[in-house]
Amino acid sequence: MTRLPDPVQRVLAGPPLTIDGQRLAVETQLMLRLKRVARLPDVARLPVPEGRMVTQRETRIAGGRFPIGHVRDLDVGGCRGRLYVPSSAGREPGGLLVYFHGGGFVLGDLDTHDAPCRFLAERAGVRVLSVDYRRAPEHPFPAAYDDAVAATRWVFEHAEEVGADPARIAVGGDSAGGNLATGAAIAAALDGLPVAFQLLIYPVTDATHPTRSHELFADRELYLTRAYLEMANECYLPSVDDRTDGRASPLYEKIPHDLAPAYVVTAGFDPLRDEGEAYARLLREQGVSVEMRRFPDLIHGFVNMLGVGRRNQAATAEIAVRLRAALAPQS
Repeated sequence: MTRLPDPVQRVLAGPPLTIDGQRLAVETQLMLRLKRVARLPDVARLPVPEGRMVTQRETRIAGGRFPIGHVRDLDVGGCRGRLYVPSSAGREPGGLLVYFHGGGFVLGDLDTHDAPCRFLAERAGVRVLSVDYRRAPEHPFPAAYDDAVAATRWVFEHAEEVGADPARIAVGGDSAGGNLATGAAIAAALDGLPVAFQLLIYPVTDATHPTRSHELFADRELYLTRAYLEMANECYLPSVDDRTDGRASPLYEKIPHDLAPAYVVTAGFDPLRDEGEAYARLLREQGVSVEMRRFPDLIHGFVNMLGVGRRNQAATAEIAVRLRAALAPQS
């Protein structure tokens, strides 16, 4: 239904939703309306094991299926990993993105983010290594952070094994995974590891969420809700004091002067929009090369909805173009 002509979708979706000077994409509005009609459960209010199963089912439905040159599972310093090799890859070492999935540190895994990893690898022409870090509540903070830092170090130590050029290794992720990518990049800079690029897709940067976008969007059933964010904090950051630790909330972290360049992506209708953009400004103030891109008509989670309509895929294709350019061979 989200591939019907826009005028037909508008009739089905209802009047346009405009907030903060932004209009929600019609196909996204229709998808959200269909979700309400279907009475799909709110994963934030389910027991964690059931929430994980529902999240996997929803991402299989919405994610789409994309061809890729080759996929293999491997051990990444004690974490499960999945390496996506694009069909354009040759035998020579190439660019590689170490990717940390979203899901509130609780619900995501390698399978929930299979579609965006396939898409980014093939469209950007770079290898993507997805890392399945330990999840809360079984493993609260700083377990996921520690795993992200260890996995990044492992990649540099085993670059040849994963087909990576050590000069063209990036870290990235979405939402909770974007948060982990910031920590991995900062730790790598302090360790002297030459991370080439950060791809931060609507990252969590302040676990206290004291922003206008949080107040505007968290109670509007736009996929990421106040209940979801509270669930994530209760599971991953049960100690309130940890919520302003720089490893959990990078807006409170000291930024190294030689931190890798960053591409920070936000969505207009996302409670995390303002904190992601605040982190981009912080990096810029500290002398880090930053490019910020807001997709004003989209919601949190759009990279997991590549099989829904056209707009989510077009936005993610734009991200892939930026990734390709960042990891291109240097003359």
